Amino acid sequence: MAGGKQLLLLAAFLPLIRCQQTPTVSMLPDLKQVFPGDLLFLTCSGSSTGEVTWYLNDKVLKSKDKTLKIAAAEPKDSGSYSCEINGKRSANLSLTVLEYAPSASLTIKTGHPVMRTQMSVILKLENDEGLKGWVCRVKRNEVIKKIKLKVNDNPVSLSFQPKQLNVMETVFWCFNEMGESRSNQVIIRTSDKRVSMEMYPLPAVAGESLTLKCLVWGTNKISQSVFYKGNSVFETVQGSESHKIQTMTESEVGSYKCEATYKYVDQTVSNSHTDTSDTQDVPVYASPVRAELSDNMGCSCSRCDSSMLFRYYKKTEDSWKMLDSNESLDSSGTYRCRAVMHNMRTLPSRSVTKPLYEDVRQKRHGDNKEPEYDTIQLEAAGGRERKGGEYEALKKEDMKEGEYHTVGVEGASGGDGGYQELKKGQKEEVYHTVGDHVAAGPDGGYEALKREKCRSKIMKP
Repeated sequence: MAGGKQLLLLAAFLPLIRCQQTPTVSMLPDLKQVFPGDLLFLTCSGSSTGEVTWYLNDKVLKSKDKTLKIAAAEPKDSGSYSCEINGKRSANLSLTVLEYAPSASLTIKTGHPVMRTQMSVILKLENDEGLKGWVCRVKRNEVIKKIKLKVNDNPVSLSFQPKQLNVMETVFWCFNEMGESRSNQVIIRTSDKRVSMEMYPLPAVAGESLTLKCLVWGTNKISQSVFYKGNSVFETVQGSESHKIQTMTESEVGSYKCEATYKYVDQTVSNSHTDTSDTQDVPVYASPVRAELSDNMGCSCSRCDSSMLFRYYKKTEDSWKMLDSNESLDSSGTYRCRAVMHNMRTLPSRSVTKPLYEDVRQKRHGDNKEPEYDTIQLEAAGGRERKGGEYEALKKEDMKEGEYHTVGVEGASGGDGGYQELKKGQKEEVYHTVGDHVAAGPDGGYEALKREKCRSKIMKP
């Protein structure tokens, strides 16, 4: 009997004990280094009831939600975060946002920043020092999973195709297993609407331009695009899908959407269609440190750490080749540079074109290829247009859960083979390599998204 009373008393006090628990602050994703532009979520856990008060360096923040969203991190977000519920305050969580860019680049090779549900994209990972020992992670809602990459030798570039997109927002990033280096994040959103609004780059960088594109699945015959900030029209464009904001500032932060008036290529009726995209938030963050390249090919960085080295890159047809330390700058061409250290780097400098008659020599550090930072390609390989105005999704038939595929490893052999059929039946979460150019494949092979009149080459921003 006495034991029964004790159990009843314990049951009565448990809710009170829970209410008096000290809350804790956690960060998702839990990144070892945080760079400008990263998407972060801070969560206050401990009690299911009660208003939440957030603090940064002991100053009260506006948010009252249990989850505090940092849409595009920047150095001013650094500091000690804590939360308070029912008079109980958590311990501090320290956050440091670096001033540089991550050492590797992750971009969209095929696909778009906004895709339809159950479709997929191809991502491209690049790192000057090679990709041996690198893996990726993907965040879907509150769940984070590891993506294994099948890496042969030590290539500086490889492409891979994750599984289908089935949540509203999916975040990808990659890192080496030693935890010393990582890439930027790539965020893919899904929408089942015919019209989608995309932004390049996203998140936007303060002081730089932002291009808004109002795209329609199945056609590019757009007669008018109307862009909204909030519920107010701020730009109407005739005969085009794009609008460029020349200089992004804090005043441009807000919610955006677009409305497209369009026709399909093969439609027989004369009437146009008009549809509106989903609304998207546009954050703005301060640019990471950028190197400077003078007209006489001298690379400098006044804000850089003294231990950083300079690397030079020369423009090829559709990319930037990192120059070896033994290569000179004697030949004509277009060059740029950046400062680097083992786990971070600056943004690339402005490009300088050197005429044939100039004879300049400089010493550099490093080798391999130059990747872009935090930039989603303005025109990915492929697009949205198919003959007859019908869109064909990336094929995933017969794909087993957790199975992934890669596209060819670039920089390892330089081969120009076409896509092979995606292989199946291998070990879960292990990727498989295929060729390096997009072509239609039979029965479960990958066929690139197509857009009418799109360029045949991937364009680097």
